[in-house]
Amino acid sequence: MKWKILFLCLTAILGCSKSEIMKTPAKIVIAHRGASGYLPEHTLEAKSMAHAMNVDFIEQDLVLSKDDVPIVIHDIYLDDVTNVSEIFPDKKRNDGRFYVIDFTFEELKTLQVSERFDPKSGVQVYPNRFPKGKGAFRLHSLQEEIELIQGLNRSTNKNIGIYPEIKAPKFHQKEGKKLTKIVLKILSDYGYTTKKDRCILQCFDAKELERIRKELHSELFLVQLIEFPEEAKNLEYFATFADGIGPWYRQILDKKVDEKWTFTTLVSDAHKLGLKVHPYTFRADQLNEFTSFEEMLEILLIEANVDGVFTDFPDLVVHFLNEKK
Repeated sequence: MKWKILFLCLTAILGCSKSEIMKTPAKIVIAHRGASGYLPEHTLEAKSMAHAMNVDFIEQDLVLSKDDVPIVIHDIYLDDVTNVSEIFPDKKRNDGRFYVIDFTFEELKTLQVSERFDPKSGVQVYPNRFPKGKGAFRLHSLQEEIELIQGLNRSTNKNIGIYPEIKAPKFHQKEGKKLTKIVLKILSDYGYTTKKDRCILQCFDAKELERIRKELHSELFLVQLIEFPEEAKNLEYFATFADGIGPWYRQILDKKVDEKWTFTTLVSDAHKLGLKVHPYTFRADQLNEFTSFEEMLEILLIEANVDGVFTDFPDLVVHFLNEKK
């Protein structure tokens, strides 16, 4: 009876029906490169830890190897997260960088993955995270990660999704590689083909994401990543092929008035077009404008009303949202 009275009060205050309250979508937590605040990014160990934290989705950045295996790594370079310069010193290109695409999958698996560091100075990017050069972490393929996540879903009775990103499609095309088609084939083989499946596909390249929808006829949930503020002017165009946007969180903040943050119209404009908003990247050890991680979450997740966040510290966001319930 108390719950019935509570619902009546809520519907009276909010001016909506019980069914409308029940339909309110939950905000999602996306493990950015896995639980990367605690373990080296994009390692199977970081993904396993994220899964145990009860996130909604786990991210996979994807780059092709020389023999066309999609590798889970943040970008096209190897020398800022592995010991490639020690193992294969002669395989760097003229620009001094080591590229994933120049190595076979078997060669890539011989490398040791480390916490991210500056390839020139060797200094660890986030000094208080997992110690650089420690452990026995390795690179892995998209297939291996999907099998890990699906296996954990089965053994733990969860339904945690994947959130792959097509990285640098123009670079791959110039190298004669068909990254996107290879990734879509693998996703299909593992049961990810429609918006109902637990898979969100993302890309910074709008033309490539549009091609995925219109030319390659993918029915997956697509998210257009946004790097620069001027791209926010293209929301109507994005809405013709995408289901959501992934902006840098700073594009949502406007300015402080009387010590309170005001917001740009990005979230409301996106919502009017039916687009979900999943900003990046929420880091408890890189607060910038905020005094605490909780303040950052309160302002962006609750006040700005975004639909989900990419975070290196998924357990903290899961805890925050559970407390809000």
